[in-house]
Amino acid sequence: MNASLIPDNVSKFDNVYDVLKERGFIEQSTDEDKVRQLLKDEKVKFYIGFDPTADCLHVGHFMQVIIMMYMQKFGHTPVVLIGGGTGMVGDPSGRTDMRKVMSVETIEHNCEQFKRLFDKFLEFDEGWEYAGNEGVYVPGHENREPEPGKAIAVNNARWLRPLNYIDFMREVGSLFNINTMLRAEAFKQRMAREGGLTMFEMNYMLMQSYDFMVMARDFDVKLQFGGNDQWSNIIGGVDLTRKKIGKDVYGMTFSLLTTSEGQKMGKTQKGALWLDADKTSPYEFYQYWRNVGDADVNKCLRMLTFLPMDEVERLSSLKDQEINKAKEILAFEVTKLVHGEEEAAKAQDAARAAFGGSGAGMENLPVVDFAKEKLETTDKDGNPVHGIGVVSFIKELGLVPSNREGFMTIEQGGLKIEGEKINDKKFMIDESTFASGKDNKILVEKGKKKKILVKLV
Repeated sequence: MNASLIPDNVSKFDNVYDVLKERGFIEQSTDEDKVRQLLKDEKVKFYIGFDPTADCLHVGHFMQVIIMMYMQKFGHTPVVLIGGGTGMVGDPSGRTDMRKVMSVETIEHNCEQFKRLFDKFLEFDEGWEYAGNEGVYVPGHENREPEPGKAIAVNNARWLRPLNYIDFMREVGSLFNINTMLRAEAFKQRMAREGGLTMFEMNYMLMQSYDFMVMARDFDVKLQFGGNDQWSNIIGGVDLTRKKIGKDVYGMTFSLLTTSEGQKMGKTQKGALWLDADKTSPYEFYQYWRNVGDADVNKCLRMLTFLPMDEVERLSSLKDQEINKAKEILAFEVTKLVHGEEEAAKAQDAARAAFGGSGAGMENLPVVDFAKEKLETTDKDGNPVHGIGVVSFIKELGLVPSNREGFMTIEQGGLKIEGEKINDKKFMIDESTFASGKDNKILVEKGKKKKILVKLV
């Protein structure tokens, strides 16, 4: 999968800056006119950094991936910077607590998993590599220019892990003013919280700034992109690069993917909305976008699909029940990008079947295994009981977070098993319940939007 998936008619503009502006991505630029002109006149190397805080990318990263796909479509060279070095500290931006410190082995594993996922979305020049750099002022170099139209990937562990701390502080730390750093929004938020900000975390801005300088010096990276929470770090890199190597580089930040209420998208009851099918199934992924709020349809269509803008505006202007057609298209398009057209079609069929209660596509609903041993429980006196209470059952399945919400769901008529409404809060689930379904599977529905097949194993 690569940027060729973006149709030629995605925009009337031929400058990618104008395309990104039209789609509503751009928030801030260090010099808007110069950045726009640079992207018009040259084919540039630009970078986005990704710290390997987990072994998988989530939907928050996907915004950045889409931006790289647009840039590649218009002939620019994406540099995927994987943070094997910065990940050892952790970015305090947007955090209310310190990130968990990971081992080098965990970080390296996560870096490898990140690169594997990026290969799905961008076309890489696998023969390109970064060489050298064993100290603060020991320049590295690229083995050759990247192939035109191909992305490249580099791990900042190459130049950060070998650093001598005293040399780094003398050469880089001496150029950062603490008063200026403390005015950064990311640091102000942390300082206001219990526990405050550690010196460990303050170094993150220096490290990210040094990343930009190294890449500008060693292989002519001219732009850094990031989420809006990265503004202070990006400015640090622009300033450091100018002061130490006399090069003008630029930065640009993008809107974070938030709802109309300002909440970050991509959070589910189970946690993050992952881009790996083993962590978030295509069906769950599809359903997330099918169920976004009406007010968020336009933003999601603009930022997460490659539909032309006139089609985006047409779909998002639909009213009442008609807006559900737009949500289906949104869910299908985003799922197709992440999981491929076949999985998107299966997810759509399953969603339609589940919503209708039966029919073709039900076999594509997510199946959750339920161990037979869990049906053997005990009462409060320790006597054996054959079966499990329905509230404990749906809590075990993750359909409700607590017994209280489970009882409320039943009281409000929101629970069905095999199409039958459950009204009895003391209803027991046993082997006969599963025998009523096909192949020991039963359809469990919480409300209209949460539907899963549960198989007794």
